[in-house]
Amino acid sequence: MRAQLGDQLVVESPATGAMRRDGEIVGLHHADGTPPYDVRWSDTDEVTLVFPGPDAHIRHIEHEPGGPPVASRPGVEVTGGQRSAVSGETPPGRAPNPGDVGRRIAAERTRRGLTRAETARRAGMAPQYLAYLEEQPADPTGGSLIGLAAALGTSVAALRGGGADVPPGQGQAMLHPQLHNLSSDECRALLSTHGVGRVAVWTPDGPAVVPVNYEVVGDAIAFRTSPDSVPARSVGREVAFEVDHVDEAMSQGWSVLAVGPATVVTEPGVVGKLVERAHTEPWPGGRREMWVSIEPTRLTGRRIIPAEQ
Repeated sequence: MRAQLGDQLVVESPATGAMRRDGEIVGLHHADGTPPYDVRWSDTDEVTLVFPGPDAHIRHIEHEPGGPPVASRPGVEVTGGQRSAVSGETPPGRAPNPGDVGRRIAAERTRRGLTRAETARRAGMAPQYLAYLEEQPADPTGGSLIGLAAALGTSVAALRGGGADVPPGQGQAMLHPQLHNLSSDECRALLSTHGVGRVAVWTPDGPAVVPVNYEVVGDAIAFRTSPDSVPARSVGREVAFEVDHVDEAMSQGWSVLAVGPATVVTEPGVVGKLVERAHTEPWPGGRREMWVSIEPTRLTGRRIIPAEQ
C-alpha cells in the first residue's frame, strides 16, 4: 500500500463492501508512501495515526480531464510540476502550481509573518500537508479550512474566496507594495482580445460609468449597445475606457485606461466581421446591434506588485 498527501483512506467491510469510514491522508511517515499515515477522518475531523489493516484501501486523487495535473499515482514524487510527497516541496526546476485556496493560504500566512511549521502546528496538521495545499490545486476538507482559518486569524469564507457580491479589494494591502507604470505593449497585452470593461460618458444627468462587453480589433476597442442606451452617448465624443483585474489572494492588481474618440461602425462588411468574431453576446441581453468603436489616442496602465520585484 502506497499513498500521497491528499489521498483518501477508505476502511470498509471485506465481506459486504459497505463503506465504514474514510478520511484524508494529511501526513506521511515514510519516503516511499507506505504506512502509517496521519488521517483526518471525515466524520470527526480528528487527525489520528493509522496503520491500515486488510479492510482498508487507498483512493488516489485522479487527474481531471482538461484540468491541472494533481496527484494520481502512488510513489514518492509526482511528475509534471508536483511536489515531493514527503517533503512537501516542489522538485528543483519546477514551479509550484497552486490553486486559489492555496494561494490565499500562502498569502495570508506570509502577511502575518508565520512559517509553514508554525501555521501547521496551530492548525493541527502536518507541515507536509500545508505545503501540499499551498503548492498544488488541492481541495482541502472543511475541517482543514476551519483549522487554518483559526490559525491565520481569518475566516473559511475568506480562504475559499467568498464575497462574490461585494466590491473587490476588501483584503489588506501587501506588506511592501509598489506601483508600476505599464508600457503601451503591456497595456495592449492586458486588454487581450475581449472581456468586460467600463466606458465613461457624459449624460444630461452628469458623468456616468457603464460596464460593457468589449472586443479588441486591431488597435480599436469595440462594444455593442442600443441607440438609446447610456454607452451610446459616447458616440462623437472623446471618452475613457477602463479595464482592470484584482487578485484578492495576492493583494495585487492592474488597470488599463484608454482615451480616444468613439464612433459608430456603419460599414456593413465591418459590422459583419465584428458580429462573426464576437466572443460572447452582450451579458445584459436584448437587442444590442449598434457597434461603437474607440480608437485610443492615449493608452496608460498601472500594476501593484511587491517591492522586491
